[in-house]
Amino acid sequence: MKNRHLWLWLFMLSTAPAIAQIPPYFQRLEKKIPEKAEKEFQYIAYFYNHYVNSNIYPTNDFLKGQVIGRLYGQNTTTTTDTLTASYFEQRILPFFIYQPKLFDGRAILRASFEIDFTWGDVAYGTGGNFGGAVSADQVNIQTQNVELELIPASGWAINLGLQRMYDTPHNPYRTFFDQMLNSAYRLNYWGTDGVGITLRHDADYHKWKAGFYQLYENSIQKDDDVHLLELNYRRALGLKWHLGGSVYYVRDRSNGQGGPSILGQGLNSTLNDYNGTFRFRFGNSEYKADVAWLGAYFGYNEIKMMSPWFLTGYLNYNLGGTQLKTNGIWADGPSISGLGANLRAGYRYGKTPNDAVWVDLIYTTGDNNGIADDKYSGVMTGNTWGTPAALHVSHGAYLLFPHANVVNRYVAAVTDISNLGFGLAGGTANWGMDFIPYKFSGKLGLAAALSNAEPNQGGRAIGLEANLRLGYQIGAFMEAELHAAHLWLGDFYDSPLVNGGTAGRPVNPYTALLVFKWLMF
Repeated sequence: MKNRHLWLWLFMLSTAPAIAQIPPYFQRLEKKIPEKAEKEFQYIAYFYNHYVNSNIYPTNDFLKGQVIGRLYGQNTTTTTDTLTASYFEQRILPFFIYQPKLFDGRAILRASFEIDFTWGDVAYGTGGNFGGAVSADQVNIQTQNVELELIPASGWAINLGLQRMYDTPHNPYRTFFDQMLNSAYRLNYWGTDGVGITLRHDADYHKWKAGFYQLYENSIQKDDDVHLLELNYRRALGLKWHLGGSVYYVRDRSNGQGGPSILGQGLNSTLNDYNGTFRFRFGNSEYKADVAWLGAYFGYNEIKMMSPWFLTGYLNYNLGGTQLKTNGIWADGPSISGLGANLRAGYRYGKTPNDAVWVDLIYTTGDNNGIADDKYSGVMTGNTWGTPAALHVSHGAYLLFPHANVVNRYVAAVTDISNLGFGLAGGTANWGMDFIPYKFSGKLGLAAALSNAEPNQGGRAIGLEANLRLGYQIGAFMEAELHAAHLWLGDFYDSPLVNGGTAGRPVNPYTALLVFKWLMF
């Protein structure tokens, strides 16, 4: 074999001068037929459709279109043993990319949109997440991104406008989503879209990102806005290992003004009750908040194919302070101090990425008395300001923690890693296999979690989940899947504070999904 390779190299070297001496006429012919088409305009789309059978539903009829947040929270979701929620949902995410030849690839305009609806919901109206009823004709397109990427030099990029706001140094427009879900902070702290400007530099062994985002602009003449600053750096230590660190900072002067719908946003808003984050109950007092996150992360064999073993993890410490205005005088309010940690480890025993076993552990500090002692010792994420603005979806669970296979209904027992400020200790264990390589796959999983602080009249056990997935690859990037999960609730839900105010523990939730998805380009 070595001799064959040697002869091949010698043949290539010996014919190189002859190739260089191809007559000019034939060289011109070759240039007229480029190997790859140079497209100024590109279209990519992700189509998703699923049928859901579950016992989870909202009791508020006005929330039939889009339900986001914590199970048994202020979104009025509950479970039942007498009814069945059965419905179809559909989504398409079209991406339009324009790269004019005039700028020689150094300027790229991207725009992405979203159209979601439940089959048979409404028609002839205006509003997102609707439009699947007979006759259709709904005005329902939603803008995800409209951003411009400028490339002043090789390895440098400036992204300007409404763009992906992820807690990873990877460029979200040049990196597979699965890699971002399993590196850095895994979108657990920031995983949404935001308007701003970012500067990136990617080199052979390191990459970094600096960004400024305007989360909320209220009155343009007042200092009543919310800003986010970020600096994220990652360095490769050879081919398999990497280390990284970051600083994030939010300056909140909005006093809860703005935000999704009538929920508001910020520390004192009812958005926290929906998202499962901690709500600072300041009453009618005006507040100012400054919150920072100091983090570090590492990874080994991030893409799973450099070695049978793979490992990632992070530590992220959030700190800060608040000020409250009472009788026209500003004074120091509750301080903020919390720690989050994650460790994901696994072994790939087969030849495909699906042939693996792995565990995914999460820990966040909690607070058992809120801000009664003028100190909050739990974790904060982007879910304090958006819905959802932080995603914990890459663990393999469906009901205990949220799953990414959703359209209009993003609901789970623990939708934010702060767990209402009580903290969290839990994780998942998964076994996956390609029964037919790259064609037919399956996964079995378990998930469990404890609360680090007990709610009033409740215990620490949040629940135990069992789940499975089967997937069949119909064609290139086209797949049909079956998902199912069941969650056994723990004594955490004996507390009326967290179970929706009901007497006794709610009914255990379950869900089953039939999925069709296609990434087209």
